[in-house]
Amino acid sequence: MIHIFDGAMGTMFQQLGLLPTGYCPEMLNIDNPDAVTSVHKQYVDAGSTVIETNTFGASPLKLAHYGLTHRAREINIAAVKAAKAAGKNIKVAGSMGPTGRFIKPVGDLDFEDAYENYKVQAAALADGGADYILIETSIDLQEMRAALLAAKEVTNLPVICQQSFSEDGRTVTGTDPQTFAITVDAMGADIIGVNCSLGPEQLLPIVKAISENTEKPVSVQPNAGMPQLVNGKTTFPMGPEDFGEWAPKLLQAGATYLGGCCGTTPAHIAAIKKAIAGLEEPSFKPLRRRLMISSRSKTVTIDKDLPTRLIGERINPTGRKKLAAEIKNGSFLSVKKEAIDQVKAGASLLDVNMGVGGIDQAQAMKKAVTEISQLTDAPLVIDTSDATVLEAGLRAYPGRALINSVSAEKERLEKFIPLAKKYGAAILCLPLTDEGIPKTAEERIQVMDTIISAAKKAGLKDGDFLLDGLVMTVATDVNACNQTLKTLQLYREKYGYPSTMGLSNISFGLPNRPLINSTFFAMCLSAGLDAPIMNPYDDAMQNALMASMALLGKDPNGRDFSKKESNLAVAKTAAVAKHIELTPLEAVKQAVIDGDADSMTQLIENALATGVEPNELTEKCLTAAMNDIGVDFGAGRIFLPQVLLSAEAMRAAFNVLKEKFPAQDGEGKGTVVLATVKGDVHDLGKNIVGALLENSGFKLIDLGKDVPAEEIVATAIKNDADIVGLCALMTTTMTEIDEVIKQLKESGNTSKVIVGGAALTQDYADEAGADYYAQDAVIALNIANEIVK
Repeated sequence: MIHIFDGAMGTMFQQLGLLPTGYCPEMLNIDNPDAVTSVHKQYVDAGSTVIETNTFGASPLKLAHYGLTHRAREINIAAVKAAKAAGKNIKVAGSMGPTGRFIKPVGDLDFEDAYENYKVQAAALADGGADYILIETSIDLQEMRAALLAAKEVTNLPVICQQSFSEDGRTVTGTDPQTFAITVDAMGADIIGVNCSLGPEQLLPIVKAISENTEKPVSVQPNAGMPQLVNGKTTFPMGPEDFGEWAPKLLQAGATYLGGCCGTTPAHIAAIKKAIAGLEEPSFKPLRRRLMISSRSKTVTIDKDLPTRLIGERINPTGRKKLAAEIKNGSFLSVKKEAIDQVKAGASLLDVNMGVGGIDQAQAMKKAVTEISQLTDAPLVIDTSDATVLEAGLRAYPGRALINSVSAEKERLEKFIPLAKKYGAAILCLPLTDEGIPKTAEERIQVMDTIISAAKKAGLKDGDFLLDGLVMTVATDVNACNQTLKTLQLYREKYGYPSTMGLSNISFGLPNRPLINSTFFAMCLSAGLDAPIMNPYDDAMQNALMASMALLGKDPNGRDFSKKESNLAVAKTAAVAKHIELTPLEAVKQAVIDGDADSMTQLIENALATGVEPNELTEKCLTAAMNDIGVDFGAGRIFLPQVLLSAEAMRAAFNVLKEKFPAQDGEGKGTVVLATVKGDVHDLGKNIVGALLENSGFKLIDLGKDVPAEEIVATAIKNDADIVGLCALMTTTMTEIDEVIKQLKESGNTSKVIVGGAALTQDYADEAGADYYAQDAVIALNIANEIVK
């Protein structure tokens, strides 16, 4: 069935003169509900079958800006009532927008605070009588997860999850449509889609990507193009007729819930209705469910038809005294280093185990998962036998994790499977029972039947399972190898699910273990092993993998194998180079790139002890590192979490230099006044820019959001600012940028003006008289550095 959403609400209220400066739009639900209903009714009359409540900013955290946190429930219930009054045969979607803050460690908002925030709003919308919960315009997958968990916890309503993507096809925190779709689908989202930020043409491939990765209904609500400044007024270029022409294309791409966002009006919705009149819902082939594990910014698929994926085993303190001691002392330096190095060595996923006695393992797992997921895009495997530790890791993880492991032991079945369902995790199934280890392949199949049956009864599906072949040592069991190979073959024949296992146990107690292990590895690959858990630094195992892929047809014509061999000399040179210590300057620069703030004090002291001057550290290490990071960010090789982590490392370096050389105070680099303009209460982008500027050595004066032009200008003059940074997200407040620039020029102030915000463009910046337009925070930092040069 095809459904039609409504369009923009804020611009409609603005046109009616209902939003005076500083007024909370959501208070209209209480102060003037008839006006809200009248706007809803215009959309219903135009053809909307699903209308959204006027509650985009009605969560407690967002209402705090207006001092209205205590009225959150009242406002949301009133909004549903106003929407329902618009017609009898319509459905009402209770809108929940972003908090305007990022979840830690990317931002300053605690996950649990975000979760509680959305619980309040979702419960109120449900109690008011909403038919759906709509989580929309999200740019942070972790915030989306908090909202989805909250909505599922306190309501039984279907939940619509809609993210907003940038022109590069990713959210600002790096999430791509595939990763978004598989993550929220597994967590129980009922409808998955995209809204805002872009027009229908740009959203078409995103809709297609989402529909190719879920069997859930797909929704889309584009803007009417990108806003433009015409004669001092913000306008959207796409009229109703042009907008409507995209509806059949979006429908064919997979969206069956169609509507509009910024710049769209009842006329645009009427155009959608007209354009799809007589069209039937397209039919799609059922998806072949494959095992897909995701981080915040990457999805890894494990399947018999794809190349083998390595699961790095090195983040595990078992048998590693030094690593265990570091974790016990609260240091995660080696954990982070292992994460980075294993990915460089070829690991596609990382197993994370915090099994150290005498510590709070749940907190350790939470910290490890948080740290690692910010450093690398490799999906994580949460490895524990404790349900409390498991939930701590799953809750903190911004993606779809793999649980290691679920056995047929009663406690594991009862505790781990519900957690897998709640958090959308896949499970590594281990054929163990309370009675012990089944020795034969046939017995292992029986145990696996028990695990899979229990999991499917709880709601898990094909594509949620990775089966462990279970390796015993051949030194004590002559049939160990043969039974494992037979187990892998039976897994493939009976289930068709991918398989995994650790490998080194096979050679325990035997001489020349590397030879045994690599030979066994090749045999297992031939029998159906898809994702070994292994040490990715092991050259013998890597060589066995490359050769096996060529022989098994997963490396067509041995192209990758040949390439590796032809580059052997280069590889050897690189291997030798790995053991050459970095110079003190290089070590500091690399620490900034890796986001290693913890090591910065020692590294700076080492550099200074060798005679390196402070200005060398600033220019050749810190500034150079951030320039490299800017290039990688612009090229899409790294994303905002890594950028912010590097900025924190840079700030740590500046703090050390400031302490040792007060005259070298990094904050003398330049003064920046930063503000979101009057009438606009969005400050997420501004806060990112501020963090990068401050961590890069600028003196930052952040005036916050909803700041009058007079205050910005006065602050710039008083502090002799080098730069004034202005942000506007709402199309209705963009013209305030013009007013600030006008007053700055009239005052004779010579500060350079950088402007940015989701709705802004270079053309707009030029017409407004800004000196620079920054498309993102890293570009803003680069511009600022050029200005103060």
